Amino acid sequence: MRVALRAVPGVVLALWLALGAGPGLAFSPDEPLGDAALEDRARALHEELRCMVCQGQSIADSDAALAQDMRAIVRERIAAGESDADVRGFLTARYGDYVLLDPPVKPETYALWFGPAAVFVAGAAIAFALLRRSRAGARRAEAAPLSAEERRRLDALLDDDT
Repeated sequence: MRVALRAVPGVVLALWLALGAGPGLAFSPDEPLGDAALEDRARALHEELRCMVCQGQSIADSDAALAQDMRAIVRERIAAGESDADVRGFLTARYGDYVLLDPPVKPETYALWFGPAAVFVAGAAIAFALLRRSRAGARRAEAAPLSAEERRRLDALLDDDT
């Protein structure tokens, strides 16, 4: 049984729109928004959000597919009327606080904020303790005088060599 395409124009239109061919239904990652103020907000958010597959790049700087998808999400949500905080909240709920290039200071992010400093302080303390211990050991070895028995044995050894 053959169905003519002309007989089901609604199905063809629905398929065409579902595949993303419809104008204005889906945002491409770098397609600017019609309103300049909205586009400025989107670009500012792109600079604040981290690409989850790149090393410390914002989604504005990344060419990764995930960064492109995130840019499109930001533009779609701004075009839908959401505030910047709502967009950040949506992406944070999806990817966690790590998606923010400047994550908030809270117990869950203490490791991000204070971890590097703690590792540096611990390393410096260990280095200081090892240096102090080696200097104290060297001073003890130099300062300890020979006992009478040690002196006698040393003199005997020196006399035997000559």
